Amino acid sequence: MALADKKCEACHGGTKALSSGEYAPMLRELKDWEVIENHKLHKSVKTKDFKQALDLANKVGAIAEEEGHHPDLLVRWGELGIDMWTHAVNGLSEADFVMAAKIDRAL
Repeated sequence: MALADKKCEACHGGTKALSSGEYAPMLRELKDWEVIENHKLHKSVKTKDFKQALDLANKVGAIAEEEGHHPDLLVRWGELGIDMWTHAVNGLSEADFVMAAKIDRAL
């Protein structure tokens, strides 16, 4: 099943962050995302102006609310920055990759 077709599942106590070997296959399914310091996913989307960046942020926000998994968004003229990690594990979980795939599908 494609990542974008899955539902974000909340992490529970005792769950460990994914290792690079565990998340590498999922990262290959994503478009233009990178892993920063083996801790978070990052994507920068170039836009034509501030309004387009804001519109994309609102689109991502709607997906986040639906999935119950919320990225950090940086809206500025010409760019939307997206950072995502699972706070409960202080690193990456499958939910981060599922959410990233859903964002890719929407953009």
